[in-house]
Order: sequence, then structure tokens, then C-alpha cells
Amino acid sequence: MLLCDIGNTSYHFLNDTKDYKEETNSFNPATLTEKVFYICVNPHAKEVLKKLDNWVDLSWHVEMSGYYETMGVDRIFACEAIENGIIIDAGTALTVDLVKNGIFGGGFIYPGVRAMSQAYKNISSVLDYSFNFELDLDKMPKNSADAISYGYLKTLHSEVMSHDMELFLTGGDAKRFASIFPHARIDETLIFKGMKKIIKKANLC
Repeated sequence: MLLCDIGNTSYHFLNDTKDYKEETNSFNPATLTEKVFYICVNPHAKEVLKKLDNWVDLSWHVEMSGYYETMGVDRIFACEAIENGIIIDAGTALTVDLVKNGIFGGGFIYPGVRAMSQAYKNISSVLDYSFNFELDLDKMPKNSADAISYGYLKTLHSEVMSHDMELFLTGGDAKRFASIFPHARIDETLIFKGMKKIIKKANLC
């Protein structure tokens, strides 16, 4: 079974247990002849794949009534993967979604690490610091670098921990956030697990 999670910069494939990526600006999906189950947030790729019968868009097979209309399909499929917990997807944007008894309970969107770093830099060049993920969140900072880190990380940490649920970390910066959520489970295949559940529910193979 070949699965594909398509973003703005890459086609992320999972073939059984092996995952790999292809660049969106150079990969030609028509070169694949086997059936591919996919989700996609890339508008251009969506148009290309509509013409390929062996590419199956799984977004048409998920029950959408429990989600909101403009919610990203990648977030939806990550939520489909778990029964209970909070998912922190640390990518270009950072999303936090709560699932309880298999039902989406809401979530929020936060700037990702690079976006937030750039925001501080845009305010003033003297605020151009890297985030300190080893920061002690129980102590108020006494220098600018840690003050920036605290403002970003403490708010996120406090909100997430207030729900007292199992945590799942995924996305490109997942390992960085593991230092402030040491008990979280890092799972880079969470979206693929959601895709497999939908395939099984819809009897697609």
C-alpha cells in the first residue's frame, strides 16, 4: 500500500514501513502506475492528480461533520489516528488539536518556530535570537534571549498541559519541542496512521 501526504514543498510517501520524500517542483506523479492513496494541501498538485485515476484522494472518504470547514486535511487525518490525546504538529505553523473518545474537541494554530523567530526579528534586530528549548519554564527570565523563548514556549506549554492528556508530537520540529514536553510521544507517521484507518473504514482495499 502506497500512501502520500502532499504539502507545499514535498510529496511524503509511505510504502509499508519505509517513508521517503520527493520535491513538489521536480516530481512527476504520472510516473507512478500503482494505486496511491493521498491527502493534499497543495492546490497545484491537486489539479494535477485529478487527471490520474490511480491516485485516490482520501479526503472524500472521511466523515467531515465533526470538523470545521476550513480545517486543514493534514490536521484532520492526524486526529483520525488517535482516540484520546492532544496532537502538536510542529511544522511551518504549529497546530494543537484535542481528541477525546475519537471526537475532535477543538484546536488552535500558533506560528511555527521560524515564523515566530522572524516576527521578533521584524520588531527589532536586537530581538533576533534563536529559541532556547532548554529554558526553565518555572522561572521568569532575566535576559532578552530567554524572555523571547519564555513568551513563546510558556504560553503553549501552559495551555497544552492544562488538559492533562496524552501528548503526540509530529512535524519537522517535533524533536525540538520534545524538550519542553518530555513525556510526549513523537510520531512522524501519525497522518499515515489516520490515512490507514480511513482506508479500512471505507473498504478501499
